[in-house]
Amino acid sequence: EHGILGEEFGPVTSRNGLSWCIDPIDGTRAFIMGVPQWGVLIGLHDGAAPVLGVMDQPFTGERFIGSRLGAQVTRNGVSTQLRTRACAVLADAVLTTTHPGAFGKKSEHDAYLRVAARARMHRYGGDCYSYAMLAHGLIDLVIETALQPWDIQALIPIIQAAGGVITTWRGGPAD
Repeated sequence: EHGILGEEFGPVTSRNGLSWCIDPIDGTRAFIMGVPQWGVLIGLHDGAAPVLGVMDQPFTGERFIGSRLGAQVTRNGVSTQLRTRACAVLADAVLTTTHPGAFGKKSEHDAYLRVAARARMHRYGGDCYSYAMLAHGLIDLVIETALQPWDIQALIPIIQAAGGVITTWRGGPAD
């Protein structure tokens, strides 16, 4: 009855409005290099919005889960509630993006650099792990473009349940 959308295979149409969005390895380059900034992404979309998200990092043993019930990370069997950090001023923000070459257009990368110049600190690298660190309150802002649904849908409920906001560059829904 459920639909499936994933990076590695064609879509399966939902017959009940629910669809799973799956990325078996988000951050393929990090995975190949042995850098633990990749993860398995599994999201559930109810036809209106993503409602459940899981980001699992098997190497570090971390599992980030978000839903309308809240957001948590589990490490070694111990669960901790997630909460984004309060950061009202860009000059205090820690900013990240995956890679400078990952922006769809030069103008988007230039916009990132303008924001980065005003932030306290910025760093490249992280893939889906950056979004988990945002929900964990260790990063304040992630800016990326050219994402596909399987790159972001699982992360939306995690960030939102942790108190964060996730949108397109124009303020619309990111899914």
